[in-house]
Amino acid sequence: MNGLAQRGATVAFGEYGLKALESGKITSRQIEAARVAINRKVKRGGKLWIRIFPDFPFTKKAAETRMGKGKGNPEGFVARIFPGRILFEIAGIDETLAKEALENAAKKLPLKTKVVSVEKIG
Repeated sequence: MNGLAQRGATVAFGEYGLKALESGKITSRQIEAARVAINRKVKRGGKLWIRIFPDFPFTKKAAETRMGKGKGNPEGFVARIFPGRILFEIAGIDETLAKEALENAAKKLPLKTKVVSVEKIG
């Protein structure tokens, strides 16, 4: 997977976002773990947007299976991520708490990320 994110590369809904710096795949379990990490830090304050969705199925053959005999069964779903994509956005809380919450979420993800904020106009 190469190239940059063509869409979803700017903070559109919230004030702070978590931006991917490299490409990769994020499973639905990893997305949920990051969401839980953010909500634990924020404690019912602010609003959270999840900007990615795991819509790509991946398959896996059973252990100790001989070669051939077709493709394995669907095992789960992943979201394909390109550099520059905003993964999560948060609004309604102060800057230090938002950055801490997004950094906690970044620890749950297999990609390098950074916290970005919306550019204030005016």
